[in-house]
Amino acid sequence: MVEGRIKDLINRGGEKVSAAEIEELLLTHPDIARAAVVAMPDALLGERTCAYVVPDEGGGEPPTLASVRTLQQARGFAQYKFIDRLDIVDRLPLTALGKVDKKALIAALAPRTGETA
Repeated sequence: MVEGRIKDLINRGGEKVSAAEIEELLLTHPDIARAAVVAMPDALLGERTCAYVVPDEGGGEPPTLASVRTLQQARGFAQYKFIDRLDIVDRLPLTALGKVDKKALIAALAPRTGETA
C-alpha cells in the first residue's frame, strides 16, 4: 500500500491538486529555499492547500501569499491549484530518513483549523 504518495494529492472540492507540482513551483520563487505542501481540512471544499516555506537566507523579503499566487498565475496554473494558505517557518520537520515529515505538518494544522486532519 502506497499511503504517503496518495496523500500527496489534495482533493480540493473534487479537483485533484498535486502537492509535488506546487512544491516544484515554489522552489522557483526567488525568496523560497525549501517548501512542503499539505492538505488542510476544510468544511466546504473537503481540503485546501497549505504551503509551508522556509525563506531564502539571501536577505530578501519573506514570500507572501500574493507573490506565490502571482507566480502560479504567471506559470499558467488553474485557479483551483492556487495555494490557500502560506506559513513561513524556520525549518521543515524531517523524518528519521531525512525526508520532510508531512504528517507533522498536517498535525500542526489541526489545532489552528479546529478540525482533525
